[in-house]
Amino acid sequence: MFDVIPAVDIKDGRCVQLVQGKPGTGDEYGGPVMAAERWVGSGARRLHVIDLDGAFKGRQKNFDSIREIVERFDVPVQVGGGIRSYSAVERLIDLGVDRVFVGTIAFEDRDLLERVVDGFGESIYISIDAKDGEVMVDGWTKGSGVEVTEACKEFEELGVGGFLFTNIDKEGKMEGIDIDSFKRVIEATELPVVASGGVSSIQDLVDLDNAGASGAVVGSALYNGKLDFSKAIDIFSG
Repeated sequence: MFDVIPAVDIKDGRCVQLVQGKPGTGDEYGGPVMAAERWVGSGARRLHVIDLDGAFKGRQKNFDSIREIVERFDVPVQVGGGIRSYSAVERLIDLGVDRVFVGTIAFEDRDLLERVVDGFGESIYISIDAKDGEVMVDGWTKGSGVEVTEACKEFEELGVGGFLFTNIDKEGKMEGIDIDSFKRVIEATELPVVASGGVSSIQDLVDLDNAGASGAVVGSALYNGKLDFSKAIDIFSG
């Protein structure tokens, strides 16, 4: 079943939606727990929580908010942002987080990545965040020199659960997706691919489903009312 996954991005203790992940852009939407409650109450079957402070600063800053969301709502929660140590992953898994997304360590510390995958297996998803086809790391501020499909093929062999592919070029702009960029990633791996970046209409979701994505993260278009979440849930609930 294709998952439509609301994003709850946290910065300075608030739920925000940035444009291309750049600080100082976008808007605030109240407390993250309140945002999570809104989407779960509207039928969300999964939540996507990102610690933006962690992504920018290299270590998690909003663990208490993440813990409250996991403990309060009876839906799977997937978490990313600033997860760059074994202990950070372990802490989230022990809390009950369903999927943990790692990005920077996957491209900068292979030994640590292998330890994390050995320890937590398919609960680990690789974040592949791309700009102009190149994987970006350190909160999307630095190029890795790795092309996205090469990354998929390399990490697939490690035993990870799947991938979160974010098209930074489209992220937060609400201009629609670049379906070809997602197709390249989906076709490069047998593992599940969760799509993110630019999703702003029911048609975007349909196109991603048809392309073989396992789900899609939706952020700005939900918060701004451009995409009708209830309608999306009705369509993809079977």
